[in-house]
Amino acid sequence: MKLALIQMRCEKGALAANLFAIATYYGAAVAEGAEIVAFPEMSYTGYVDPTRYPAAVLRLDGPEVARLVALTRAQPATLIAGLVEANPGSEPAAGGEHAALAKPFITQVVARDGALLGFYRKLTIQAEEAAWFAPGAGVPVFRHGALTFGVAICADIGNPAVFAACAAGGARLVFELTAPGLYGEQVTRNWRSGFGWWRGECRTHLSQYAREHGLWIAVATQAGRTIDEDFPGGGYLFAPDGGCASETADWSEGAAYVDVDVPIRS
Repeated sequence: MKLALIQMRCEKGALAANLFAIATYYGAAVAEGAEIVAFPEMSYTGYVDPTRYPAAVLRLDGPEVARLVALTRAQPATLIAGLVEANPGSEPAAGGEHAALAKPFITQVVARDGALLGFYRKLTIQAEEAAWFAPGAGVPVFRHGALTFGVAICADIGNPAVFAACAAGGARLVFELTAPGLYGEQVTRNWRSGFGWWRGECRTHLSQYAREHGLWIAVATQAGRTIDEDFPGGGYLFAPDGGCASETADWSEGAAYVDVDVPIRS
């Protein structure tokens, strides 16, 4: 099975530009024969502070997500993309009253053939995200043909329970879809060390999970400089023996195509 792992620059709040980039990458991946095309965390909305970019907080049943899902109409490839999702707890209550504002979710949506197949809400919300986002509940798995796969998002890399839950649900492949912001001032930032740091994190954690659960684990990472933050890029594929089967050479934007031989559990 061919996968496309997209290292993409995702400007904050730039929905139209990000959707155009997603459409371009997805179309090229379909032409290359990819069966699943995976985009990084918050690839549609950019990695935003939702209080500063309220227009980038999207409803799953809203027009913006409908436009994303429509990219897959009459296409065989599954698309996995990231966004900031409005928390249903923020919806108007009965009688015209509004419920207390609930923090949004960090969500990856899964779509194919013009339909929203499901979604995963990031379970592991770290201290720096807790003021902005709510953690999800539960770890679903998804289907592409006979393949069952799971999704993890960025800081989930440090939460073994997420990968164990994917495996327990029958997943043979897990996508780790990420946007790890680099620390320090932009003007003095060392891109090589940032890329090396994230590469090391992936090798340390994901090799272990792959070996422990017999999983393929594929990584797609936001890349490049946004208005106020930088991301390290990096596409990786870890095999069930824990080895790194494929990796991008550096932090450049682009699509990494990898092939996996995934045995299907009966």
